[in-house]
Amino acid sequence: QPIFAGGGFDQREDDRFFGCRNFGLPLSARLDVLSFETEPLADDLTVLGRVGVELWAASDATDTDFTAKLIDVYPPSADYPTGFALNLTDGIFRCRFRHSFERAELVKPGEIMRLRIELFATANLFRAGHRLRLDISSSNFPKFDVNPNTGAPAGLGRSRQVARNTVFLDGTRPSRLIVERL
Repeated sequence: QPIFAGGGFDQREDDRFFGCRNFGLPLSARLDVLSFETEPLADDLTVLGRVGVELWAASDATDTDFTAKLIDVYPPSADYPTGFALNLTDGIFRCRFRHSFERAELVKPGEIMRLRIELFATANLFRAGHRLRLDISSSNFPKFDVNPNTGAPAGLGRSRQVARNTVFLDGTRPSRLIVERL
């Protein structure tokens, strides 16, 4: 604190979080967040253990990050008339380390990459009527440091650029969420 508060919280911008400008805006409504959400669950679903995202992606930048966040979306209630989106676990992957964490290798713009984002293990009971949501982005600030997308060594970049990223979802490049469940 004051930059970041740990724990679960509703996935809406508010004055508790550094840099928010659109108070009340669901993070899934941002133009730089790609959200996938199930229909309301017919039955309870327990997720227990490791969580990962296999992502097929490309970027026009020489380095960028991809982040993933697993969220339990509660339906509207008396306490939360617009519902509640509870973050459960998240993770990040810096593309320069796609081949090895020992040796950085910049990305060729347009190169299609197969990435594995490891989220922290979790244990959650998604109740019937809730939705499971996965948010993909290129940043999760202030939880994770910002990547300037220029390829400069960590902490030494003096400029930044916007990365235009693509996530693939077709039969030959099936990006997917991988969870352990009971």
